Amino acid sequence: MFKKYKIADSKLQESVSPDSNVLVFVNPDSDEKKMLAENYMLDEHTMHSALDPEELSRLEFESDHVALIFKRPKNYSAKDHFIFKVASMGLFLFKDKLLIIVSEDIPLFGGKYFQHITGIREIFLKLLYNSIFHYMEHLKVINMISEEIEKKINRSMENKYLLNMFSLEKSLVYYVSAITSNGMMFEKLKNNAAKAGFSARSMEFLDEIIIENTQCSHQAGIYSNILAGLMDARVSIVSNNLNVLMKNLNAVVIAVAVPSFFAGVGGMSEFSAITGAHNWKFAYPLFLLIMAGIGGLTFFIIRRFEHY
Repeated sequence: MFKKYKIADSKLQESVSPDSNVLVFVNPDSDEKKMLAENYMLDEHTMHSALDPEELSRLEFESDHVALIFKRPKNYSAKDHFIFKVASMGLFLFKDKLLIIVSEDIPLFGGKYFQHITGIREIFLKLLYNSIFHYMEHLKVINMISEEIEKKINRSMENKYLLNMFSLEKSLVYYVSAITSNGMMFEKLKNNAAKAGFSARSMEFLDEIIIENTQCSHQAGIYSNILAGLMDARVSIVSNNLNVLMKNLNAVVIAVAVPSFFAGVGGMSEFSAITGAHNWKFAYPLFLLIMAGIGGLTFFIIRRFEHY
């Protein structure tokens, strides 16, 4: 499936015209790939790289176009279970046309960045800038989720919250790797801006993209280091909560065992003989009261010594 867009009135509008400026191919099939190879001389390996989530960012200069593969964050959904994934996208910049290859149908041209368009090179750069903004938004969400999970970990001993934290930490590792890979590609693009036909204004925008990507990379690295550094502490909290529970259970068990011991040694008949309370209606409640007192005293002594 592919869509056509054309620049009209400084805006990008969907079109059916054969001279459309922007073509978006969503997970192209074999026929569409064949058409791209024949009509636009796109390399088959490069097209495959644009759909491969494991592919690293890279920049290639062909005779009539620039081929750029970069990493973008995938849209998050509840079924991802706290794992934020990355995907690849291919941009193929010709003199008067831009081809985009993506693995899924996503809104590429939404938001304030595409309210005013002057040319396809501006679209090319704004797509890169928009991906950085997308990363920044995901980092904010990850930070909010981690804080909420941290509160639950402090009050719970369930493993699922720790597993959720591990998923977030894994996601940040992927993000740091992807953002760093994009950064190296941006630097290469800047050094070869003349080959891409960028103007002075485009160069200024590219410098801004590099700065924003560097800040995004630092922020992702900080979040990743914080999560990695605090995971041991959170595991210790869960272990400490379990130890406290086991102490309380042991105290209860001992408090019950001590009076049970005296009851087993003496028994009701001996107790009645000692107290002279031959009427069971008085002997039995008195016996229970004494055993409860012994159990309560034992529990108090155990809890008292726990603080030393």
